[in-house]
Amino acid sequence: MAMEHVINSEKQYHETMLQVYDLMNKGEANLTEADVKKLTAMTAAAEQFEDDVLQLKPARQPNSLPEAIELFMFENKFSQARLADELGMGKPKLSQILTGKRKPDVPFLKAVYHKLRLDPKFILDHI
Repeated sequence: MAMEHVINSEKQYHETMLQVYDLMNKGEANLTEADVKKLTAMTAAAEQFEDDVLQLKPARQPNSLPEAIELFMFENKFSQARLADELGMGKPKLSQILTGKRKPDVPFLKAVYHKLRLDPKFILDHI
């Protein structure tokens, strides 16, 4: 029998999303069968609420690796210097990659994947 979850207000939506994030932060391998069912029901309800009530439009997706990195920086309020530190590289190298003056190397791509959690397919499609 499928679990059903219904969201009737923005407050319930936000509470549901917090629960979804908590479950996702456990890691897929650590979820019980009940957690997976609950997560599935909550995400379906959240999507339905978004479609019916919030009418969320997908944000413009980045078209390049530098755009994706700049979006990450904007969303997380990172400066280039802070991001360079986070990625374990010098600010000049990061700046050159973001402006297209330098091609990203393997250590940079690995750092972007691990630290920024960018989709590996997106990374490979945009280098």
